[in-house]
Formats: sequence, structure tokens, C-alpha cells
Amino acid sequence: MTAKPPNPADLALSDAVRRGDADAVRAALRAGADRELRDDQGRTPLLLAALGDRVAVAEVLVAAGADVNAQDARDDSAWLVTGVTGSVAMMRALLPGGPDVTLTNRFGGVSVIPASERGHVAYVRAVLAETDIDVDHVNRLGWTALLEAVVLGGGDRTHLDVVAALLDAGADPSLPDGDGVTARAHAERRGFGAIADLLRRAGSRDGGGARAEGGRW
Repeated sequence: MTAKPPNPADLALSDAVRRGDADAVRAALRAGADRELRDDQGRTPLLLAALGDRVAVAEVLVAAGADVNAQDARDDSAWLVTGVTGSVAMMRALLPGGPDVTLTNRFGGVSVIPASERGHVAYVRAVLAETDIDVDHVNRLGWTALLEAVVLGGGDRTHLDVVAALLDAGADPSLPDGDGVTARAHAERRGFGAIADLLRRAGSRDGGGARAEGGRW
């Protein structure tokens, strides 16, 4: 039995996504390309666009009805990838597609968790303000975004700002990891004085929130 020859429109779509050519993506879709085409790793054109931060391409694909929640063999999706890249522009390009903010990656985390670990301050602020993502979601490691920002962060100003954004959005500083250790205790053990102080003050307030005064902590 002979193999079915590849659809020229599908090939054109794949090439256009790789090049970041939104007009060529639009043309390929008009020619009948499959917007949910999968590569050998299960990645769709939209997921590939998100990985490459091809925002204009993503906008075309979302407008054409591409699935923002389609996951590949590693459980990555276009939406989940934005938490890794920290691209606010891509996050916003995907919002019209109705992303499932409860969708989890292979570690059981929602997008705000890897964003917090990596210190993507602008993304953390935006995703918390513009979606109803769960700021206290716990992944398979037993960590919330707040815990990841401390445990896997460097204790620098960037991660301090992430912690502040999470607390400002209502993150609970009293939630411990699987061993019963809180974010504050981790910060103290690692010598992250400013973060530990912020968490200490947040924990003493009703609701666990904290806000900057005069733009400084």
C-alpha cells in the first residue's frame, strides 16, 4: 500500500508557521490546510507559533478556529507554553480562542506556575489580572506558584516582584509544600531576606495580600 502524498497546503502551512509569515499562513488555510495538523511530536501549528512567539501567526490561526488547548506528546499546549516563554503578547493573542486556564502541563501545573519560577513578572501580572486562573493551584510536586517562585527562583528583585504580584492577587502564603514547609520558611532557609520579609508581612494581614507603597517594598 503506497503512502498518501502530503497535502501541499499542509506543507505550505508548516513552512509559513516556521517562517512566521502570517499572510502565507492565511493563504495556506484558504487552500485547505489542516489547522490542527500534528508533527511527529504531536505539536499543532498554533503550538509551534507559541513556541516561536509568532504572535501574528497565532492571531491568524486563532481567528481560523485553531484549538488553543490542543496538547502535544509532552502535554504542552499553546496556552501552557506562554507561561514558559512569558510572552504577554502571545497570551493575549490566544485569549479570543477561549483557553482552558485549568489545563495542566506534565508537572500538573497551570501556566502561572512556570512563569513564576522563571521570573516572568509582566506575564504573572497579566495572566492574574486578565483571566480567572487559580493563583493557588498546586502541581504534582506539591508546589504553588508562590512556592516555585521561592524554591526555584534566585531570590532576586525579579522574583521578589513575582512574589508581590502573586500576593497582590490573593495567593495564600500559608500554603506549605508536600513536606509542610511554607514559602516563607523556604525563603528564610535560602537567605532571601526581602522575600521572607514580604511573606512575613503578608502572613500577618487578613487575606494574605500585600501591596506596594510608593512603588517600593
